[in-house]
Amino acid sequence: MSITMRHLKAGDSDLFRKMLDLFGAAFDDEITYGANRPDEIYVAHLLANPAFIALVAIEEGELVGALAGYELPKFEQARSEFYIYDLAVDEKSRRRGIATALVDAMRAIAKVRGGSVVFVQADHGDDPAIALYSKLGNREDVLHFDIPADTV
Repeated sequence: MSITMRHLKAGDSDLFRKMLDLFGAAFDDEITYGANRPDEIYVAHLLANPAFIALVAIEEGELVGALAGYELPKFEQARSEFYIYDLAVDEKSRRRGIATALVDAMRAIAKVRGGSVVFVQADHGDDPAIALYSKLGNREDVLHFDIPADTV
């Protein structure tokens, strides 16, 4: 079986919605990924924005993996960093190299665009993600803070 990687662009809203379905199922969070989905205009603008990167893995016409990330232009040097925001593989398709292939596709985009690094966060206890990312790069222990925007 052959797996095809696809970089979503404007007009790929059907695949975008399947990506949201996959994230909701993989993260057991259908509310976040399904309850208040963006409309077609928002999705078209998002997919047309080169700073947003949506990659999907397709096998036999079915979406089996997805990655959503962002290019972050830096200010101190003329370069960008690339952030993997979400990465998931359908449960029945795991342990076949699909997640690594998605990360490699992101790395290829970063290289073409002059990116200096691809980075990602993993939650404590998410051992499969930590193992994958440890295999691909160097671990940094950092603190992450969510600062609400609506309390200003």
